[in-house]
Amino acid sequence: MKTITNFLMFDGRAEEAMNFYFSVFPNSSAISITRYKANEGGAEGTVLHATFSLNGQVFMCIDSPAKHAFTFTPAMSLYIDCDSDAEIENLFINLSENGSVLMPLNAYPFSKKYVWLNDRFGVSWQLNYNK
Repeated sequence: MKTITNFLMFDGRAEEAMNFYFSVFPNSSAISITRYKANEGGAEGTVLHATFSLNGQVFMCIDSPAKHAFTFTPAMSLYIDCDSDAEIENLFINLSENGSVLMPLNAYPFSKKYVWLNDRFGVSWQLNYNK
């Protein structure tokens, strides 16, 4: 087995999401992007398949041409152990903008500072600072 990679399925907003994440996370960039061409099943120009890196962690994503009765769910989330109070605050501000907070940024019995949120694309994030 080579690796296990997070794979995100968007509904026409994959490139917008990648660009947003590049603005939030340092050392992040697109590795490869293949777009739908005319008559290939998806909307022309949207993401057929992309591989990208967020601070060294590799992800894949697509714009699904099929409409589904489901989207992202908090049952599967991206978890980040933050290195500083400033880092968790910055990530919280950026990721929660136009999203929704599931557990407010606060101290909890299991963490000095923690927040669980869905970003503007519906992707669920857990941010933790416990130093």
